[in-house]
Amino acid sequence: SFAQRIMGAAIVGVNATQVDGDEVYGFHKFGLNTGLAAIVPFGNNWSVSLETIYNQKGAHQKKRANDSLDGSYDLKLNYLEVPFLIQYTDKDIVTIGTGMSWGRLVDISEQRNGYDMPGTTIESGIYRSSDLNLLFDIKFRLIDRLRFNVRYAYSLRPIATREVIDSKTGKPNIRDQYNNLFTFRLYYVFNEQLSRRNRNQSSQPLQ
Repeated sequence: SFAQRIMGAAIVGVNATQVDGDEVYGFHKFGLNTGLAAIVPFGNNWSVSLETIYNQKGAHQKKRANDSLDGSYDLKLNYLEVPFLIQYTDKDIVTIGTGMSWGRLVDISEQRNGYDMPGTTIESGIYRSSDLNLLFDIKFRLIDRLRFNVRYAYSLRPIATREVIDSKTGKPNIRDQYNNLFTFRLYYVFNEQLSRRNRNQSSQPLQ
């Protein structure tokens, strides 16, 4: 009986990310967000979910023509992440949730002005080996068991503390840095018991 209530989900989507505190502004770094989830309903309209995802974060800045160097910057931070959320579903259409995630840094690379920064590695310890995030999540049912998911995540503790050049004063400054990202995903649920309304909609022939 309990096993029949557990649902699974397949997830695929994209992140738009930046790193706060690095003097590179805008959600210009795009990355993959994909994985699997287990969902356990409880009470009326409530559920908890546990995900295992591959999550690409970082920061990006294009070349600048008026810079003595090319001004480009690219930071890749790839995590294996486990988000946990408490969710509420309204009228079997919209699901809102909040929770936390823990991620393990599995790959990293950094480029400045088109050159690799060989000292930026997992072993160097410049960036924390893990990332703890606060999550806000909303899902909209598209059809049957397929949902469109929008998520916002922000690091609860610094992912790094680094020296940066202040864009206003031109002086070096020590700053804490944080992952900051929006995620847009397709979320397909398995083993879900559809409501009568959704079953009727799914059985209607296409016009």
